[in-house]
Amino acid sequence: MNTTGNFILTIDQSTSATKSMLFDRKGKLQGRVSLPHQQHYPLPGFVEHDPMEIFHNTLEGVEQVLSEYKVKPDELAALAITNQRETAMIWDRHTGQPESNAAVWQCQRGVNYCRELKEKGLSGRISEKTGLIIDPYFSASKLHWIMENRPELKEKASEGKLLLGTMDSWLLWKLTGGKIHATDYTNACRTLLFNIKTLQWDEELIGLFGLHRSMFPEVKFNDEIFGFTDPDILFHAPVPISGLMGDSHAALFGQQCFLPGMGKATYGTGSSVMIHSGELPTDPPEGLVTSIGYGMEHKIQYVYEGNIHSTGDTINWLIHELQLIKSASETEGLALEIPDNQGVYLVPAFAGLGAPYWDNKARACLSGMSRNTTRSHIVRAALESIAYQVSDLIRLIESQSGIRLQELRVDGGPTRNNFLMQFQADMLGRKVFRSEIEELSALGATYMAGLATGFWKDLKEISALREGVQVFKPAMNETEAEKLYDGWIRAVRRTTL
Repeated sequence: MNTTGNFILTIDQSTSATKSMLFDRKGKLQGRVSLPHQQHYPLPGFVEHDPMEIFHNTLEGVEQVLSEYKVKPDELAALAITNQRETAMIWDRHTGQPESNAAVWQCQRGVNYCRELKEKGLSGRISEKTGLIIDPYFSASKLHWIMENRPELKEKASEGKLLLGTMDSWLLWKLTGGKIHATDYTNACRTLLFNIKTLQWDEELIGLFGLHRSMFPEVKFNDEIFGFTDPDILFHAPVPISGLMGDSHAALFGQQCFLPGMGKATYGTGSSVMIHSGELPTDPPEGLVTSIGYGMEHKIQYVYEGNIHSTGDTINWLIHELQLIKSASETEGLALEIPDNQGVYLVPAFAGLGAPYWDNKARACLSGMSRNTTRSHIVRAALESIAYQVSDLIRLIESQSGIRLQELRVDGGPTRNNFLMQFQADMLGRKVFRSEIEELSALGATYMAGLATGFWKDLKEISALREGVQVFKPAMNETEAEKLYDGWIRAVRRTTL
C-alpha cells in the first residue's frame, strides 16, 4: 500500500457519465475527466445502460485524467468509487460478460411485480426488514424481471455461474480482475434485499424475488480496503480500492453531516434528501425510508431519506424535448425576467412521483397557464418544482420524526443556480449552505478512502478541510411562501390519473 501518495483518484459513476477525479491532501479537486455513456430506452418506462461501455469509459477516463494532469500511478494513495444507486445488473462469473444491460434506477420494469407483492400484503414485512417501501425504483424488482424474462438464467444461477450487483460491485469486480465481488452497506441497503437490522442479505427476500444467495456480493464498511487493482488492467501496479459509497451517502459524508439532525440535499438528475438519524434504524416518517447513511469504524449510521425522480432531469427536458432553452445556464436569467410564477406550476412526474407520494401512475402536469404565459414562466415553474419537491420531504421529516433541521447543506449541478437556491431557502424558511465544491459525492468517497489508507487520520482532520461555503438566507414573507407552497400541493393533486 502506498501511504505516501499525494492523490486519491475517485471514480464517480453517475447516471449520465463516468467521471474520474483527482483529489489532493487538502481535499481539493485537482483534475477531472468526464465521459458520457448512452441511455437506452428499449421499451416504454425502461431505462438501461451498457455495463461494458461504462467499464471502458472508466478505464479511459482514469488514463486521461492521469495523463492530462501529469500524475503517475505511484503517486496514488487509493482509488475510490461512488455510484448511481439502485441501478442493478447480472453478469457471468466465469466470462465476466453482462447477461443483459444494467437496469437503471429510473427503470419501471418491476412495477407489475411490485404491485403483486403489495396485493399479497407484504409491504409491512418488507419495510420492517429493509426500511424501504415496495417500489420499482429499488433494485430487487429489476433483477427479478431480468431473471423471469431470461429463463436460461435460472439454471445458471442455481449452478453458481452468475453474479449480481450495483454499479460499484461491477466496477470493483472488473478492476480487480474478477477477484473481488463486494459492495458496501450504502449500496446494499438500497436493493430491497438487505436487512438493515441484521446487516445481512435476507434469505426470505432473496427467495421472494427469485434470486440465489450465491449471486450476492460480500458487504463491507465504507472505510475498509475492498481489494487492489489488477496490474494487468490498470496502473501496472496494485492500488488499494476503498471508499465505495452510493452517491447520495457519499455526498452526506462529503458535506460532513456526521451528527444526528444534520442534513443535505443532492441535486442531480433526480434528488436525494438525507437527514442523519443516529445509530439505530428507527421507523421513518410515512412516505420516506430509513437507509444506512454510512458505515465506518465498524459502526453503522442511519438516515431518513426521500428520493425525487426528476429535478435536474426536468431542466434536461426543457433543453432536449421542448427545446425552450439551449443550456441549463439560461434558466436563472429567464426566471428573473418575471416577478413571480403567476400561478404557473410544473409537476415533473414524468416517471411517476417519488417520495413522499410514491405514485407510479402520476403523470407530469403543467397547470395554471393563461394566454400571457411565456417561456420564462415555464422555465421558472421548472426551477421552482425542484425546490418544492425538496421542501415536501423536509416538511414531512420535521412533522413526523421530531427532528428539526437547522440548515440544509446542498450539492450537485443545479445548486449553481442562485435563483433556485434562494427560492429553496425561502420555501424552507431555513438557511441553505452551498459548498464551492460541486463534486460532493466524489469528495465523500475520497474522504472514506483517505481514512481507510491513512491519507487522513480522523474526522477531526477532515472537518478542518471544509471551507468556501455560500449561505442563502430566507428572504420571502412566510405568508407568501405558504401561499406558493399551497399552490404546489394543488398542482400535485392534478397529476393523479
